Amino acid sequence: MPREPRAAKVLAALLASMTTGAIVLMALGNHPPKAGPFCLSSYYRLNPVEEAVRSRCAQAQGRWNCVEIYYSSTRAGNIEQLASLSGLAGPEDIDCHFVICNGLGGSDGQIQPTERWQRQWSTIPNQSWYGSGETIRICIVADEKQAPPTDLQIRRTQALIEGLCLKFEIEPKYIYHPKSWH
Repeated sequence: MPREPRAAKVLAALLASMTTGAIVLMALGNHPPKAGPFCLSSYYRLNPVEEAVRSRCAQAQGRWNCVEIYYSSTRAGNIEQLASLSGLAGPEDIDCHFVICNGLGGSDGQIQPTERWQRQWSTIPNQSWYGSGETIRICIVADEKQAPPTDLQIRRTQALIEGLCLKFEIEPKYIYHPKSWH
């Protein structure tokens, strides 16, 4: 008999908390609360990494043997904006294979394959980079000191690297990150 009042109290508390939770969720509607350091819902709204790795041209198995990640040295941007800031004629001239956005110019963690990737073209060495024609370059929209990469950018970059390494059999020792990479 002493258990019945306790069971009734637990049931009432459970019912009240479930009702309160349902009311809060209905009030939020399609506007979820701001994400903390990492939010699965924003991650799942992005296109799959496998989709970004695909290209319009055939992808030869031994074509790529190295991956280099570098920062755009900007607080915001996407392919179009980075091309414009670099004084290029258009986004097809950007000298990398992928751009990972930070939420300012594209969705946080969005992977944008460039025209170079779509055509399986090498990047062009310049004064800041002297890699080989077999290097996949990934640009992270971030400034190392003032606007570091977001947690979602880091996770998406790691997922992209894993996908590229599996597809092209790139060894982990041939992946180059910025010095401040997590």
